[in-house]
Amino acid sequence: MSAVLASQRQSRILALLDDSGAVRVSDLVDELGVSDMTVRRDIELLAREGRVERVHGGAISVGRASAHEPGFLAKSSLMTRQKRAIAEYAATLVEPGSAVAISAGTTTYELARQLRFVPDITVVTNSVPVAQLLHESHTPGQIVVLTGGTRTPSDALVGPVAVQALHSLHVDRLFLGAHGVDLEAGLTTPNIVEAETNRALVAAARQVCILADHTKWGVVGLSTFIGLEDVDLLITDTGISSRARPALKKSVTQLVVVRPS
Repeated sequence: MSAVLASQRQSRILALLDDSGAVRVSDLVDELGVSDMTVRRDIELLAREGRVERVHGGAISVGRASAHEPGFLAKSSLMTRQKRAIAEYAATLVEPGSAVAISAGTTTYELARQLRFVPDITVVTNSVPVAQLLHESHTPGQIVVLTGGTRTPSDALVGPVAVQALHSLHVDRLFLGAHGVDLEAGLTTPNIVEAETNRALVAAARQVCILADHTKWGVVGLSTFIGLEDVDLLITDTGISSRARPALKKSVTQLVVVRPS
């Protein structure tokens, strides 16, 4: 009987992953009515079978279609320590008086959290959560410019309206997230329209800074929006493989690897 129950739990985990692309251990505990340890054992078994990929605090799908785009909430619960460390480093690059662009994404949202109380900066963004977070901080001299556009599952505003808004803007540095980072494919997204908007963000920036935790390496989405050779700075975490680091160092202008606290 217990084997059947375990099989049912694991089938439910796979079904939830199929819907959202990512799950948290804490959510599975509530969903399945079992202990934290039981959920972790189920995820470990599924990972050994190659059916899921274990990450800090949960699991993500493997072998997803290149056009699949997980939602903002699903992604925000994963790799939280890594994203925070990446964002903390990126925030040191922003000084009062500067104009920066921040793309949509959960790592870039963490950067916005770090910048909430930096005065006298202008932030251009196509992320609804980023704009809302900064707007609510009421920091003196902080200006937030939100592009218009059509909203995606990752809470990005994309499309012709967003692209047109960005064409007339110029920022010192762009902080850009990515669905995947690959040596051949470059930076990719599963959303073709979002790729076009990301290209407009790149065109508006003097420097392009990519924020991507190690789980993005080797992932290829449907559409490339920038090649690695056009990246000025890529910030990732110590989980990046020893095999990937030399390749990245050769491809981008500067690679920074941060250690999560």
